[in-house]
Amino acid sequence: MSKVHAVETFLAAEAGNHTARNLTITLFLVFVAVTLAITIWASRQTKTATDFYAGGRSFSGFQNGMAIGGDYMSAASFLGIAGIIALYGYDGFLYSIGFLVAWLVALLLVAELLRNSGRYTMADVLAFRMRQRPVRTAAAVSTITVSIFYLLAQMVGAGALVALLLGIRPGTTFLGMDADTAKIATIIMVGALMIIYVTVGGMKGTTYVQIVKAFLLMSGALLMTILVLAKFNFNLSALLGQAAEASGKGSAFLEPGLRYGVEVAGNSTQTFYNKVDLLSLGIALVLGTAGLPHILIRFYTVPTARAARKSVLWAIGIIGTFYLLTLALGFGAAALVGSQAITAQDKAGNTAAPQLAEALGIDFFGGDLGGAALLAIIAAVAFATILAVVAGLTLASSSSLAHDFYANVLKRGEASERQEVRVARISALVIGAVSIALSIYAQNLNVAFLVALAFAVAASGNLPAILYSLFWRRFNTSGAVWAIYGGLLSAVLLVFFSPVVSGAATSMFPNHDWQWFPLSNPGILSIPFGFLCGWIGTVISKEHDEDKYAELEVRALTGSGAH
Repeated sequence: MSKVHAVETFLAAEAGNHTARNLTITLFLVFVAVTLAITIWASRQTKTATDFYAGGRSFSGFQNGMAIGGDYMSAASFLGIAGIIALYGYDGFLYSIGFLVAWLVALLLVAELLRNSGRYTMADVLAFRMRQRPVRTAAAVSTITVSIFYLLAQMVGAGALVALLLGIRPGTTFLGMDADTAKIATIIMVGALMIIYVTVGGMKGTTYVQIVKAFLLMSGALLMTILVLAKFNFNLSALLGQAAEASGKGSAFLEPGLRYGVEVAGNSTQTFYNKVDLLSLGIALVLGTAGLPHILIRFYTVPTARAARKSVLWAIGIIGTFYLLTLALGFGAAALVGSQAITAQDKAGNTAAPQLAEALGIDFFGGDLGGAALLAIIAAVAFATILAVVAGLTLASSSSLAHDFYANVLKRGEASERQEVRVARISALVIGAVSIALSIYAQNLNVAFLVALAFAVAASGNLPAILYSLFWRRFNTSGAVWAIYGGLLSAVLLVFFSPVVSGAATSMFPNHDWQWFPLSNPGILSIPFGFLCGWIGTVISKEHDEDKYAELEVRALTGSGAH
């Protein structure tokens, strides 16, 4: 290559990077301005606790379905799943299937019954026929724990995304900040915005932000999918073949066992652990959705049980379509970007989708400037994704802290609506600060994997209590408390002593080693343990209220007497 050509190439790349930065910042500021305007408008419509917690129950099935999709299609879906498919091929598809199938559990077992039985939070259902204070305290603790696990994933995704957009790699700086400092600054910025959305707009503002985000994300993913398929003349075989070749792993890239269930030659024990870990992950993904607090509270925003069912059906359609698109994004990134380029930018693969956008823009829209433009658009969509999801999570946890713990435990049901909403806003600030602090230590982890941990914790503590409460006549206060704390503590402790936190190069604390639990996902042990604890707690207690269960059953099935 001649010196002149090399200089021209360098200048074009620099111009592309400069354009990407400017476009991204502009689009991001536009999105923030629009969503802040929505939030301020919503704050003027938020006059009661019902408005703040449930959006006045004024959303249609379609609107709520879009908002559920916006809540569910998180940074883990767009960034994490695309990244894990790009790096590990077939095994990454497990996340797409697991997240989608999980919705059938939520639809068949939880959605309508929960909407009919509660008012604002999951604990409204659990505490209906039990002693209020212990059950609501346990539910608040569980809700906050699950939400923080989920928030970590979104914050980590935000940090990785900004480092890519600003061209910050290890050893480079931007505005005087190195790569790590820039990621931390991004995490703090996203945390500040999510606190504003929740404290100002409540459920109405958050819901409209999620609807806008769902539309943008589906549009962006669909555009990228069409471009990927067009690149290979809509020949899936050619796409998969190129992805396998570019991965450096050959046909193994298109077969199971590259990331999960890996067979280790000469080490049957580790092979066994790897296969059990795969099973554990699958169980957590399928069962976790029905226990996620920020998803469950969405069922309270619709006026009728029919609208709740309709919203879940819309959500399944939207989410199902999106997870099919993640296949094209993941394999497209593997084929057109390559695993080396992806891991050079982010070890966990969280930037695969934006890097794919840049590659497609270069091919289809006029070189480096086109690549910068498409990268900026997709990055702005990813930012929108992160902001909308963290707002929903923060709202769920702050609502539980205010409505369940403050109003019904500390104040014994005597708090005014105004006091309750004020405490919810203060809670959002505290939870946001905790999430920001923890996210700084989790930047080496893949965001889809982090969400899988949140699913495991939700399925271990919340799901047993919800199902027992709705379907087991004998269930009582002791059983609910045992189920929530038993499942929650077992899941969190097993994660703490697993390779996720210490003992591995990709751990949260890679320079320390206190791990003794060999699995990365605790679901295979913690979920059955949560159900077992709920059964033991119930049978050792003599408490039993037949009339209250009969009333709950009627409300759950018919909606009679529900809020």
